[in-house]
Amino acid sequence: MFDLARLPRPDSRRLAIRVTAAAERELRQGHPWLFDGGVTSVSFAGQPGDLGVVFDGERRFLAIGLYDPTSPIRLRVLQHREPAPIDAAWFRGRLLAAAGRRAALQADESVTGLRLVHGENDGLPGLVVDVYATVQVLRLDTAAWVPHLTTLVPLLVELWRPAGIVLRLSRRAAAQPEFLAGLTDGQLLHGTLPEPPLLFRENGFLMEVDPVAGQKTGYFLDQRDNRAYVETLAAGRDLLDVFAYHGGFALHAARGGARALVTIDQSQPATATALRNFKRNENLTGRPAADYETLVGDAFQTMALLARHGRRFDLIVLDPPSFARRQADVPGALAAYRRLVHAGLGLLAPAGILVAASCSSRVAAEPFFALVQETVREAGRPGQVLRTSQHAIDHPIGFPEGAYLKCIALRS
Repeated sequence: MFDLARLPRPDSRRLAIRVTAAAERELRQGHPWLFDGGVTSVSFAGQPGDLGVVFDGERRFLAIGLYDPTSPIRLRVLQHREPAPIDAAWFRGRLLAAAGRRAALQADESVTGLRLVHGENDGLPGLVVDVYATVQVLRLDTAAWVPHLTTLVPLLVELWRPAGIVLRLSRRAAAQPEFLAGLTDGQLLHGTLPEPPLLFRENGFLMEVDPVAGQKTGYFLDQRDNRAYVETLAAGRDLLDVFAYHGGFALHAARGGARALVTIDQSQPATATALRNFKRNENLTGRPAADYETLVGDAFQTMALLARHGRRFDLIVLDPPSFARRQADVPGALAAYRRLVHAGLGLLAPAGILVAASCSSRVAAEPFFALVQETVREAGRPGQVLRTSQHAIDHPIGFPEGAYLKCIALRS
């Protein structure tokens, strides 16, 4: 277990930051990010995690946040408008407020995997806390949080008594070892981990998660509600679940009465986990693990192979990873989504249901929904929209860039 006493402390001084008029307007409107291009002066050369105070042209307080001179997001705002000491009491207040917004979900015994803190949207920018039964996973999108872990981790222990707390690092944070003080991705910050597999409940299902090496924090909790919706569509239908990961959509479809259950994922380890999930939930689905046809391979190539073999499905779920990590990726991402939907339509039986999701924050919901419907029309098929959705209760949206997940279901 990592010794938190080894971590650096933020400078006791506060950086004074002056900004452009445009940046001042954004901050007054409550935006949680100050970009490097909006900074006109800084009082001294700070380090990631130092606290920076933004003043307007009249030297009045605008915001205080975590400073990072290495990031295009120069300041991640913790508090707007009114000054406040950023101390243990302040962090406690934010954590308890985030938990309060999830009280109904935490009271649901069928759910023991949830997002406790959703970054900027819960007033803790660049920080995610996911809960899997007795284990918390702390994910940092910026090294600016490192000096504050000595305050944050004891608070998490005091308030929720997790058996263990695991650290996960974003790609960018992991690429800055000089600011991590020896921290590494997957490190244990507190307690111990139970003997694997670690299991949690999603809508009653027992799901396996690897909090140390799994994608993101180990599982994609944000699709919980959409998986439950797919369960309501599944009766008597043949399912194809593309980018299936650990098989969540397929499990829900099985319990909902799907006839055939086919999954595609390029990861053999993820598919092996899915098979174990199918096995351990046979009592809930009434379907043996052998009923699931699990295909390992590239999604586009495997879908093309199924089409050549004349396979058809009347419920298809398309849940790809993000196709646009940068703004420059957006045109290519839109083309990839169009190609994916077109491939899905080639396998969709008449009057079948297509469920398409996107987790690319740079692709907004309405343009994505329009793209899916336009692709359906271009294929010469009808497209009755059954449902559009965005975030679940534990993934609140607090600013435009925070709205990353969108999902559309239509009959075609």
